[in-house]
Amino acid sequence: MPEAEPTDASPKAKRFIPLENNPEVMSSLVHKLGLSKTLAFHDVFSIDDPDLLAFVPRPAYALLLIFPVSETYEKFRVQEDKERPEYAGSGPNEEVVWYKQTIGNACGLIGLLHGVSNGEARSHIEPNTDLAQLLKDAIPLKPAERANLLYESESLESAHQGAAAGGDTAAPTADERVDLHYVCFIKSAEGHLWEMDGRRKGPINRGSLAADEDVLSEKALDLGVRSFLKRELEAGDDLRFSLVVLSPSLE
Repeated sequence: MPEAEPTDASPKAKRFIPLENNPEVMSSLVHKLGLSKTLAFHDVFSIDDPDLLAFVPRPAYALLLIFPVSETYEKFRVQEDKERPEYAGSGPNEEVVWYKQTIGNACGLIGLLHGVSNGEARSHIEPNTDLAQLLKDAIPLKPAERANLLYESESLESAHQGAAAGGDTAAPTADERVDLHYVCFIKSAEGHLWEMDGRRKGPINRGSLAADEDVLSEKALDLGVRSFLKRELEAGDDLRFSLVVLSPSLE
């Protein structure tokens, strides 16, 4: 099975302990970095059962799709990216802030950063925090320099290390190769659904959403998660996946 590794990282690149797929661990990490505790991550147990979906606090600001990387996904990713130019966005007028992944086993962290750095969630970052400073420093930078900012950030590495060690299961080592990958869907201020993945050539605009449609709306799910699931199902691949949403806290 393919591994969820950065597509162009050096073999000697820094590696993190993989982040556990656990909303409490994710929330702890982003709160430590500086996201307001008014927001938190929550499990999404179904996208087709209205009763289960009703348990999820709304609005949903970011949706993380966590899945084992399959041959089907890799072929689709390579094919879709083939004709795309490398993303070169930066600056205050950038519709979304995208982070290229150059750290091994950091796709969970990159997914969380995409969720809190974009859309309405960004307004919930507390001032004078590591996250506020990281975003301030990242926005003017081109993708390569932005990736290096994350690579060299001691506060980010420290927060990630603490969160990775605090899960419910024994953490794997940083050298262990994992096949789980994280993709984040966010809604921009301009009303577009963006697929954010640090292994791609850049952020991908999947379509427009109405003012009252969040990332868990039927249209957003059809444009994002369901299209992914349909590809995997048609190829006969393993449909192991989970969904975690960033939305108002229950506390």
